[in-house]
Amino acid sequence: MGDSAYSFSLTTFSRTGKLLQIEYALNAVQQGKTSLGICASNGVVIATEKKLPTVLIDSKDVSKISLVTPSSGFVYSGLGPDYRVLVRKARKKAQSYFNIYQEIQPVGPLVRDVAGVMQEFTQSGGVRPFGVSLLVAGFDDQGPQLFQVDPSGAYFGWKASAIGKNSLNAKSFLEKRYSEDIELDDAIHTALLTMKDGFEGEMNEFNVELGVVSEDRRFRILTPAEIRDYLDEALDR
Repeated sequence: MGDSAYSFSLTTFSRTGKLLQIEYALNAVQQGKTSLGICASNGVVIATEKKLPTVLIDSKDVSKISLVTPSSGFVYSGLGPDYRVLVRKARKKAQSYFNIYQEIQPVGPLVRDVAGVMQEFTQSGGVRPFGVSLLVAGFDDQGPQLFQVDPSGAYFGWKASAIGKNSLNAKSFLEKRYSEDIELDDAIHTALLTMKDGFEGEMNEFNVELGVVSEDRRFRILTPAEIRDYLDEALDR
């Protein structure tokens, strides 16, 4: 009996020790648009492709980066509807934390809560794993932080990472360009250059999306005009 006999069961390990539905969820992530994040010395930037399948879609109503707490935000690669569920659950948990402690939930506990939700969906009957990986950017008393959370519920802190279709090439590019003392503006330029390296077609302010958090601890999504300015600066280098 090969591994394929276990491919429809979420809660049963195959003979080689795999949960195949989780591997299939990772395949869904790999088919998603590329997203990346860079943790700088004074902030974090996350970026993603925002290509639309047709010009008839109103791009103003499409967003892949979400504010979760005032000081943190998510971006994803994979299935958009699954991402919306996770964002809603994360916001509820962050609000519960605020109601109890009267302070914004730090990045680490927020990531653990979301990873816990994703892990529950790998060992429960009647459900399936979330078909998304997340990059979480935030700033708290520990400084700027970047985490990646995968469908299995595993999470790791990263200096720079990429997920989605072109993630391997993006990580190779980041390994060459990243430095420990990189500042936020340079990190934004590096993020755009990394996206452009594997971008199909012309990259402009309407088909990429960026979110940043700096020492003011306010996460925000950049406007198209701001992205245009950073693109011009990055391409002139």
